[in-house]
Amino acid sequence: MADATEVIFNPDTYLTGVPHAELAELRERAAVVWVPEPAVDCWSAGPGFWAVLRHAEVKEVLRTPKVYSSQLGATQIRDPATPADLAYVRRMMLNLDPPEHARLRTLLAKAFTPRTIARLEDRIQGWAHDLVAAVAGRGECDFAKEVAADLPLLTLAEVFGVPREDRWLMFDWSNRAIGYQDPEYAVSSQVDGSGSSPMARAALALRPAPDEHGRVPDPRTRAGMPDLYAYARALGEHKRAHPGEDVMSNLMRQGETVSIEEFENLFWLFSVAGNETLRNGIPGGLIALMSNVDAYRRVLADRSLLPGLVEEMLRWWTPVMHFRRTATVDTRLGGVDIAAGDKVVVWFSSANRDERAFPDPDRFDPARTPNDHLGFGHGPHFCLGAHLARVQLRAMFTAVLDQLGEVEPNGPVTRLRSNFQNGVKRLPIRWSSRPAG
Repeated sequence: MADATEVIFNPDTYLTGVPHAELAELRERAAVVWVPEPAVDCWSAGPGFWAVLRHAEVKEVLRTPKVYSSQLGATQIRDPATPADLAYVRRMMLNLDPPEHARLRTLLAKAFTPRTIARLEDRIQGWAHDLVAAVAGRGECDFAKEVAADLPLLTLAEVFGVPREDRWLMFDWSNRAIGYQDPEYAVSSQVDGSGSSPMARAALALRPAPDEHGRVPDPRTRAGMPDLYAYARALGEHKRAHPGEDVMSNLMRQGETVSIEEFENLFWLFSVAGNETLRNGIPGGLIALMSNVDAYRRVLADRSLLPGLVEEMLRWWTPVMHFRRTATVDTRLGGVDIAAGDKVVVWFSSANRDERAFPDPDRFDPARTPNDHLGFGHGPHFCLGAHLARVQLRAMFTAVLDQLGEVEPNGPVTRLRSNFQNGVKRLPIRWSSRPAG
């Protein structure tokens, strides 16, 4: 029988669900445990890492960037393949430490003006209603592909000022970047260019083709995503010359303070991370409801529970399962000695079920208070898009409750093969068909 540390690292594990039993076993054993890092598919073995499993210790790591760096080795478990690749990914905001991180974050926060946020919220509510209304009369759908996938794409297109016809490019890009362990998503190419903008067609001409083994270049590098970066550069230059009312135009109005290269990396971060988290969090939230029918019926009867429902979905499902830091000095955490240079991986899926922080943690409770979940992280890198994510979740589940009522599974869930993103590729559901509200 495989050790629990092998189970939580193996991407095949997640085809059937997050291994909460093994995480609980390890969490009971210690706050911090050593996890081997064997080869996976074509990716070579690594040196291993410290998995941080309890809520308090995860927060300690995330709020102490001087000791646990995002930049030293970047934020994915697997090391970049070359020093040049590491140097490149270190330039992304996700992989920066203070003070560089604070500079970009402050500039971006200023670009989310109250007027821009208000306009986004109004449109998000309308899009969510329309996406659910489009399937409401059918009595069944694939919720993940037909409903949930499009709301974050529409939102991100609005944030960036991307032509709406180009938004599905972000679907392919996030598939390739986040789903690189999944044979289907690693070569995602659903957009064919017809109906897309000239800017999109020029970028698509650079999309890498799979080799004779069905593999594409490493999507965690610039060379692996040439189509994304070409589109981002063209869009950034356009925004600088012709700003609109979107968030990225607000950012580029700040002149040379934000370089085109920084814009490219922000575009990668938002179009991949901002898309994938919500795209999986929305169907994950519905799975939570369908798995806890009593809670589902409570929310149907009492919509004042909706804000708490969203927070509990983020805790119970936890879309992003972990992030890496690297120790900058010899230190001690949770009773374990950690050496400078060691990988330290905070495991959100475990921390959000930690019995020390959440009474009866496996129970799904929309009225849970307090709910100090770590679905958006903690500390300097707390998710900048948390507010918009909550708006999208509330809008989508308002539309589902209003127009579909109580839904139920209509076939097996198809999950993403990934030990990083708690992903849902297909979620067939059904309901008693009734007119849309």
